Amino acid sequence: MRTILIVEDEPAISRVLKAYLQRAGYAVEQAWSGEEGIRKFDTARPSLVLLDVMLPDQDGWNVLAHIRERSACPVIMLTALGDIDHKLQGFNRGADDYLAKPFVAEEVVARVNAVLRRPTYIVEHDGITCFGSLKVDFKGHAVFLHGVRLSFTPRDLSLFLFLARHPNQTLTREQLIEHVWGLDYEGSDRAVDLAIKRIRKVLQHWPASEGEIKTVRGLGYQFCVYSQA
Repeated sequence: MRTILIVEDEPAISRVLKAYLQRAGYAVEQAWSGEEGIRKFDTARPSLVLLDVMLPDQDGWNVLAHIRERSACPVIMLTALGDIDHKLQGFNRGADDYLAKPFVAEEVVARVNAVLRRPTYIVEHDGITCFGSLKVDFKGHAVFLHGVRLSFTPRDLSLFLFLARHPNQTLTREQLIEHVWGLDYEGSDRAVDLAIKRIRKVLQHWPASEGEIKTVRGLGYQFCVYSQA
């Protein structure tokens, strides 16, 4: 079940949103301030955040900045400030959508559904792609999860980067050996299976709702990236 984090200091609004989202099949976490929102985001690892702009202690822009430093998790801004300047400010800072108060709870649920149907991987800039909270720097040969750099052996990293360049495509063991181990490799294709096992261990905290390395029986492996439908 996907989790929605509501960061909203008005109890009546938060309660209504929680009820409608739970009815739509989501798990819900609530935070009542910016600082609590940051803590809940780091611990709950939600699939989407509904984020009010006007919050006690830290405003929504600071919370959004914290999220964007660590994740591509979708964020929908909630605010009474409905003018175009604030909308543009939200989008320019990395928000995925924007709802001005007062709003209808059914519309919020519809927006949540629509945002979560989008693919989870986006190209940020040359050489860097985000697969949900997993950021892959193909040029820099580095992988980050929730902002923390992951540690691979050199060959495992090469294998992972090759898989990540071909999301949602099945690659045979022969293809993986040819492109990672080289044509002159004379060992067993069991080396691929062992490397995949190690890679999965490194990626163990990557949310299952965002993706996985899937075994395709009789064929090979797929770096699966899920749209959050």
